[in-house]
Amino acid sequence: MDSADTPFTGFSSAALEFLRGLAEHNDREWFRSHKTVYETELQIPLSRLVVQTAERLKRNRVPLLADPKRSVFRIYRDTRFSPDKSPYKTHVSAVFDRNLTRGGDGILYVHIDPAGSFAALGFYQPAPPKLTRLREAIVDKRHRFFKILDQLKSRGLVLSPDEEALKRVPRGFEEFAEADVALFLKHRSFVIRTALPEDTVKSATLPNALVDFTSAGFPFLKFGWEALDR
Repeated sequence: MDSADTPFTGFSSAALEFLRGLAEHNDREWFRSHKTVYETELQIPLSRLVVQTAERLKRNRVPLLADPKRSVFRIYRDTRFSPDKSPYKTHVSAVFDRNLTRGGDGILYVHIDPAGSFAALGFYQPAPPKLTRLREAIVDKRHRFFKILDQLKSRGLVLSPDEEALKRVPRGFEEFAEADVALFLKHRSFVIRTALPEDTVKSATLPNALVDFTSAGFPFLKFGWEALDR
């Protein structure tokens, strides 16, 4: 039986301790000497998490897909164009999308990190034509957009501030510079985040937590997909 078919039981204390150690000793020799821990305590459980979360999303009719081969990010960093030559990431992560390309627009991203695990849902830095369509939908369907934001707020979720937001509304939207949607028109990304406490990360209930979060944010995803797919 494929190890991914075994029930996910949570990430172990050893898994998080490995990532803490990797942050302190980010070199190939340390990683090689601890690689078995990485494979058994992180790589295999992450595969199980991806499989079981994808199955539960499907049962909930949320069209986000994932599999261990295509949806899990490598722990090896691409250092070619970075001044930081540390060879390894100090977290593990996976993405759920509509087409198993480990990207796309409208995703669930899962980030496991002893310094702070989280899940994120939404549209991260879409290409300019797609970003324009999202902005147009916010303007044209503002009543529905704000209703969705209110629904999210009632569930303890908010649209995250965009650190790379524009200072002014983008070209073509100047007439909305003083409108209630102006703040959101400046966004380059539209993302909802939720923290994943360590006790949740270490629990068999993590897939349920991810599905609950995605289901709560699903109206927001649908709003964006309708804008992009028109």
